[in-house]
Amino acid sequence: MILYPAIDLINGECVRLAQGRFDAVTKYDSDPFKRLALFNEEFAQWVHIVDLDGARAGSPQQHELIGQLARASRAKIQTGGGVRTREHVQTLLDQGVSAVVVGSAAVKNPEEVRGWLRDFGKDRITLALDVIPTASGDFDAALHGWVEGSGISLWDVLDYYPFGVAQRILVTDVSRDGMLMGPNMDLMRALRQKRPDLEIQASGGVKSVEDLYDLKALGVHGAIVGKAIYEGLIDLKAALNVG
Repeated sequence: MILYPAIDLINGECVRLAQGRFDAVTKYDSDPFKRLALFNEEFAQWVHIVDLDGARAGSPQQHELIGQLARASRAKIQTGGGVRTREHVQTLLDQGVSAVVVGSAAVKNPEEVRGWLRDFGKDRITLALDVIPTASGDFDAALHGWVEGSGISLWDVLDYYPFGVAQRILVTDVSRDGMLMGPNMDLMRALRQKRPDLEIQASGGVKSVEDLYDLKALGVHGAIVGKAIYEGLIDLKAALNVG
């Protein structure tokens, strides 16, 4: 399993949100290059960078900074935040990132995004499905930086991308993100059963190395970890050894 230590950016600073709420921001580092250097020192294979300003604005806002980070990194960079158009994808790839995260567009414009997967390569695009648990036990796909639901079930969105169309998928349980309450194992188990063809990245709630071992046992391909690293609950070296 691949660990993706996370850097979330607002105004060029490393922050974490609670449940995707922009009114619940914790600042950690004023210099993201120092945080990236720490991840590189431990030989992370990938780093996950989110342009939260872009997610809020609906278009990438920090692509130049992310490009600088990508060029400074030994690890591969996966990044997203406000990616809505083919030009956004191209710009980030041109900046040197290895995979671009596409969220709201994957839900709202699946035909267009299928074209991006075909043209750029399905290994270069990660579909991000941020989900909000519903009272009925389903999962509503969230849009626009998690601030609204789409009314479309996660499982229906996955049907937009049949077997062989996509490769990489990042699923975040918004209710758990930044809350250190453990990942949604039932959701990850259901995803593995329904779509064994996809490389699933789990996001939201990881609080311990034990959580990572549990995800690995399910066959989850990767895990995004942010707050637990920043708060010192997870030793990065130990977490990277889980893979």
